[in-house]
Amino acid sequence: MKKLLVIFLLSSSVAYGQRNFTIDETVMGPGKFAPKSIYGAKWVSNMDAFSSLDSTFQNLIARDAKNNWQTKQLASSNDIKQALSALIPGEKFNLRTFPMDYQWIDSDNISFRVNGQKKIYGIKYNFGTKQSKIAYSLPLDAESEELSDKLIQTAYLKGNNIEIINAAGDVIQVTRDTIDGIVNGNPATHRNEFGIDKGMWWSPDNKQLLYYRKDESMVSKYPLPQWDTRVATIKDIRYPMAGMKSEEVTLNIYNTDSKQFVQLQTGEPKEQYLTMVTWDPTGDYVYVGVLNRGQDHLKVNQYDAKSGALVKTLFEEQNTTWVEPQHPLIFLPNNNKQFLYQTDKDGYNQLFLYDTQGKLIRRLGYQDVLVTDFKGFDAKGTKAYYIGATNKGMERHLFEVDLKNGKTNQLTQVNGVHNASISNSGKYILDQYSNLTTPNNLQVIDAKNKKVNSVLTAPNPFTGKINLPKIEFKNFTSPDGKTQLNARITYPVNFDPTKKYPVMVYLYGGSHAQMVTDRWLGGVGYFDMYMAQNGYIVFTLDNRGSDARGFDFTRVTHRNLGEAEMADQMVGIDYLKSQPYVDKDNMGMFGWSFGGFMTSSFMTKQNDIFKAAVAGGPVMDWKYYEIMYGERYMDTPQENPEGYEKSSMLNKADRLNGHLLIIHGAQDPVVVQQHSMDFVEKCIEAGKQVDYFLYPTHEHNVSGKDRIHMYDKIAKYFDLYLKK
Repeated sequence: MKKLLVIFLLSSSVAYGQRNFTIDETVMGPGKFAPKSIYGAKWVSNMDAFSSLDSTFQNLIARDAKNNWQTKQLASSNDIKQALSALIPGEKFNLRTFPMDYQWIDSDNISFRVNGQKKIYGIKYNFGTKQSKIAYSLPLDAESEELSDKLIQTAYLKGNNIEIINAAGDVIQVTRDTIDGIVNGNPATHRNEFGIDKGMWWSPDNKQLLYYRKDESMVSKYPLPQWDTRVATIKDIRYPMAGMKSEEVTLNIYNTDSKQFVQLQTGEPKEQYLTMVTWDPTGDYVYVGVLNRGQDHLKVNQYDAKSGALVKTLFEEQNTTWVEPQHPLIFLPNNNKQFLYQTDKDGYNQLFLYDTQGKLIRRLGYQDVLVTDFKGFDAKGTKAYYIGATNKGMERHLFEVDLKNGKTNQLTQVNGVHNASISNSGKYILDQYSNLTTPNNLQVIDAKNKKVNSVLTAPNPFTGKINLPKIEFKNFTSPDGKTQLNARITYPVNFDPTKKYPVMVYLYGGSHAQMVTDRWLGGVGYFDMYMAQNGYIVFTLDNRGSDARGFDFTRVTHRNLGEAEMADQMVGIDYLKSQPYVDKDNMGMFGWSFGGFMTSSFMTKQNDIFKAAVAGGPVMDWKYYEIMYGERYMDTPQENPEGYEKSSMLNKADRLNGHLLIIHGAQDPVVVQQHSMDFVEKCIEAGKQVDYFLYPTHEHNVSGKDRIHMYDKIAKYFDLYLKK
């Protein structure tokens, strides 16, 4: 009897210990309840060993094949602090953990970046001597630094100009532009579309710096009000709206030996996009993807680095919808005449092997697998590795492709989303993955015999603490009768199918985003789980137009944003309405950005479904959106007036039905506040009530503690109108 009583009391305490999320945990929860993981895991150069930070983040440890992947400490954060103190006396560093951004130089040395009170430093550290060296030092206001090979020279931005500091510490001022609207070397060129994430590139010999020069002086200024002074001020940004004047960009080369400049002769018209920027391994040429403003014609061009002259066009890619280059060329490590090119022109984003004459040597695509992350080559340079999207976009796996014959092998097998890489020898795979019911597993796989060495198996972080709702995958067929649509349902805690529950549909729906994948909890957000814990069915579906499903899946939206997307969402909504446990009279929708556009579209164009909705940072009319993204999908307002008219909310405010809360950041530089303000004005004219809330100091996303406030507001808004 006593034993049974003890068991009863223990089980009761466990049950009592479980609870729902607090509203704060909708934002803080991902850090508080993150599954255990190993951070900073990287293969050691030229060794079958990988390093990572330990659980305290204070020590760098290594595991190697020779010692059956047992841990060995390499260095501590105290070692780094002592080495820095000896190297730079009098400088102060706020080094709370071992440097997270460390990179292997060779098997004995790492490099990392650290901020001091006086300067920013690039450091080389040797494990044997426990001594460090300064690779470079930069002023504290330096931005976007670009390191040359072996850290011989470092380029960086100060404002809109480029400076270089060499190994001797000499500073070279490369550009001296003072005209408002002239921007050099900035990664924000073309508003970071087309995969652009940098604005400067060092040549292989480390002597020539290639960089963007952006002239946006002719682009309209857009005012963003600032509320942090006694009298509010205006911050002007250059915002090229669809159909209006765009920026003009050139590519220039600065030679650090001759101090001479060369401009690549990329030609007319000036309103074009320069993408895929790649140095030839010889340093003699530069390859550029030149994409017209209409984004339907790409030329992959070769330019002479000495003169800037066009050498030849290797090949072209055209389409009646759009062409979307996203990646620079990848030259083979043992062949200066061959490179990999990524494109979805044949249906899926895959690899193609070309030579520098523009001849296609071999397609390296595999079935319907989409390349999502290129992982490099083996030591011999005969095989390439990449992460590919499989199972209708639900999973990610590591693949190996033989460059000589195109033979492809899938190297990871367990269902889920894998982030994996292979050792330099090609013998071992470091694989970290999760799936719907697996929080996080990290393992080393022998590539030959498939033997698995488990490094970490993370327990469910919610067990005994949080009431975890049931999460289930669903798939539907699009109205086209053939395309599978992936969806996710999060059920209320203690779900009872005999009861009726209100619904929150959470959606995005736009390009380059995917909400539903077979990762831990299906990728569900903490706010979704909070709403499920508070009695809502939460539903999310990836419609056509979203990511990781191929050419046809995305291009169906061309010139008609919102149409195919809404039709697909309706398939899921109709399913929900058919379920006996769904209270179809109390359904809500929530989306941000493109999801805000979708939410607003439903509340006006399908206005008899949702009783309440929240649209955050919503696009209300695509003519107010920027050129690079907007014209890709919609063309210009002049070319496609019907599409812009159909997708606009401004001419449909009189059809608004139900309760709509619009949330916007007052400094939003992405979806400018004019979208929502014009819609509110149209609602006033139509005699329609609409709720509106502004976050005065935020841009496109509301972050920090204000995000807690936002989620609290949204939850209470749905409770007010959807709970009886």
